[in-house]
Amino acid sequence: MIPFLDLKSINAQHEDDMLLAIKRVVNSGWYILGKEVEAFENDFAQYCGTKHCIGVASGLDALILILQAYKELGVMSDGDEVIVPANTYIASILAISKANLKPVLIEPDIKTFNIDPALIEAKITNKTKAILPVHLYGQSADMNPINTIAHKHNLRVIEDAAQAHGATYKGKKTGSLGDATGFSFYPGKNLGALGDGGAITTNDDKLTETLRALRNYGSHRKYHNIYKGTNSRLDELQAAILRVKLKYLDKENARRNEIADLYLSSIKNPDVILPKVASYGKHVWHLYVVQTKERDKFQRYLETKGVQTLIHYPVAPHKQQAYKELESMNLPITEQIHREVLSLPISQVMNNEQVCEVISAVNSYK
Repeated sequence: MIPFLDLKSINAQHEDDMLLAIKRVVNSGWYILGKEVEAFENDFAQYCGTKHCIGVASGLDALILILQAYKELGVMSDGDEVIVPANTYIASILAISKANLKPVLIEPDIKTFNIDPALIEAKITNKTKAILPVHLYGQSADMNPINTIAHKHNLRVIEDAAQAHGATYKGKKTGSLGDATGFSFYPGKNLGALGDGGAITTNDDKLTETLRALRNYGSHRKYHNIYKGTNSRLDELQAAILRVKLKYLDKENARRNEIADLYLSSIKNPDVILPKVASYGKHVWHLYVVQTKERDKFQRYLETKGVQTLIHYPVAPHKQQAYKELESMNLPITEQIHREVLSLPISQVMNNEQVCEVISAVNSYK
């Protein structure tokens, strides 16, 4: 069986360096908000092309904290609206709800799966305070028109780059394309920790100051609390591991691109729609997502051929029980995507023989 994602092999490549990093942390005697977190924050900010990076406990927390910080700064208030793509992973929408704001769902562009900028402006009201584009599957959203709309209406732009570490848009990396960005370092991400972790990148000094307090009980100085904050801190061990893996991110993303190029050039099955690569940036292929009308049948067939696949995602957010108040929304493109998509194996440790086996299996499907 060709595994969908072989995390053990991915991390085995860096085992010696990671063990040295872990030993360094253990021997330091300092395990929360120490030198490793500070060093990773500096490294990742430089990598993304931003002034600041704030390490937090998860990608979901990164988005929640950005929204909460804007509320503390008086930019947003309870009940304000945030525009978000309807076909995202539910975490993007949960963050808005957790901040006591209202998600406004927008249909995606069926070609790229990312939010359709042409549909945004019609949904803006006097309660709208932000646009939250998601760089889904590893490809940047079309940010220039989004930023133009945001500037026109005085809105913040908050990138969800949980799946897009290292992706670019017109030469700039995700994480530097809006006012603030949330990243996830969940183990399966292109830059994955050995547990949960997240980060926020921004060029905004005041936002950064607020976020550093909010992630740490609302405090800059121990026992002196400015805000009603939370405990959401990237720990020293994960930061040390991420410092090791960040060095190899571009090389590993390049391998993912090689595999994606093979899929794009060699899969010829007319019943399988391949993903589209936008001309404006560099895709990092966190997921390689195809579409087919009989998705479940296709998935069962590939399993018989020894190819493991996953569905990202089987249920649209507005059809989840958690958001039953949204279930009557008319979102046909989103529902089609969730009904038809299937993710093929792709990772930096797949060899060409495995890639060819996947291609052969897909092409033999009828």
